[in-house]
Amino acid sequence: MRILLLPCDTRPPTLELPYQLARAAGVTLLSPPLEILNQLNQPGDTLKIREWLLEYAPNADVLIVSLEMLCLGGLIPARRVSDSLEDSLFRLKVLKELKILNPNLRILAHGVIVRVGSDDDPLEEKPYFGEWGAQLRVLSEWMDRVDRAREGSGAVEQGRLEQVRETVPANILEDWLGTRERNHQLHLKALELLNKGVLERLHLTLDDTTPYGLAALDRRRLEVSIDTLHLWNRAEIYPGADEVSACLLARAILQDKRVPVKVVYPSSTSHLATTLYEDRPLGELVSAHLRACGCEESSSESEAAFTLFVNAPATRQGHAQPDFETVDTSARFLPRFAQEISEALERGEKVALADVAYPNGAEKRLMNLLKNALLHNLLGYAAWNTAGNTLGSAIATAVCGLEGQNERARVEALFSRLVDDWIYQGEFRLQVWNALERPSIFDLGDLKARAESEIELRMKPAALELWNTHFAPHYPNLKLEWNGSSLAWPRLFTGVFPLKVKNV
Repeated sequence: MRILLLPCDTRPPTLELPYQLARAAGVTLLSPPLEILNQLNQPGDTLKIREWLLEYAPNADVLIVSLEMLCLGGLIPARRVSDSLEDSLFRLKVLKELKILNPNLRILAHGVIVRVGSDDDPLEEKPYFGEWGAQLRVLSEWMDRVDRAREGSGAVEQGRLEQVRETVPANILEDWLGTRERNHQLHLKALELLNKGVLERLHLTLDDTTPYGLAALDRRRLEVSIDTLHLWNRAEIYPGADEVSACLLARAILQDKRVPVKVVYPSSTSHLATTLYEDRPLGELVSAHLRACGCEESSSESEAAFTLFVNAPATRQGHAQPDFETVDTSARFLPRFAQEISEALERGEKVALADVAYPNGAEKRLMNLLKNALLHNLLGYAAWNTAGNTLGSAIATAVCGLEGQNERARVEALFSRLVDDWIYQGEFRLQVWNALERPSIFDLGDLKARAESEIELRMKPAALELWNTHFAPHYPNLKLEWNGSSLAWPRLFTGVFPLKVKNV
């Protein structure tokens, strides 16, 4: 199977992870040259991307395409650039051309409903978000609340909305809402392509969303269109963003197969837990990501292709570890959960672990409990960024591992996630931030080179220890090649660890 990937950006989880999973699954993956894709908030070259697609799609079986990269130059540029709707829709038309050139091409597309940034980040959001982010968040919530109330909204709600609206300069409000509407219209046009059979699947995801806000309002508007067009068998709307290429890769490989998965939580209340960057209970989020990857939850252990252990909070995700109020409460018995994982690995069962107790890294307590577990036997693992990012990545990794026969590639994908999500995100990222005297989380500026040195100082010995302890004894035919540490962007969230696992 020959698969083309147009990713939403060039970070390791959005580009390198799909490559690792493709190798594990035994399929060929190709993406455009890095120089024509975006770099942080600098848009990719949409004209050259079009030319690349026209050159390679005629000989491909599958195209996995980010609408934001195709039409607006990338995930973050899509929030910032002022490109017109007409220009965006013109770029979208290439998908129809590709389908004419190659009628058998399966096109799986994804788009991201524009988030309302939870941080006042002028690099990832509009430049004015650093000053007006707080007011725009409040405005977003009240616009959604009034829309939900419809005819029932009273003078109090309408008055509050108008009061908040008046705090934001008119030109800023017009630009911000105009950008959102342009992207929304792009997604509506993509639904038309889905309805006409140009697209095989379309996943529209909510990036860093909340129960109330303009993203939720946009979601409802899109759902009405899906209802009208009767597209729920081929369209998905759920919280996520950066992991979607990996999910669609798994879905493309499975084709029409449906993989049954058993789900295990550390607490009887975990499926009702709330997460920090999603709009629904955790159990519903898990179901959405299973479905996105071509899986379905099964209560039968004997029928399940693998078991997904979801390390979840008792009631709500916590920011800082440890959190004994909402994460590790008396309703959550983590030692039993860790024991179940260890015993399943010892029995040689197919096991994936998605750690969403805290965002942005593994839970230290859990990994301490698993320090003697056979981690090399994991079919999938993730613990990075949002709960949605983690769930989609862990499930997709497991699916691709199931479908393939390349043990070396499976080990490389697994080890890479353990290095990034556990060792870096869970252990060292905060240490490096403190060593740098707590610089801006949005932009390291001149500290980037020093940050990379601090990261490498910690990461190389820790990664080698992880390999020598958990992997080398079980894979004498494999060796680890460590190729240093760096940062994809001038911020500590985007570590790059281009390691390789090679045959001896």
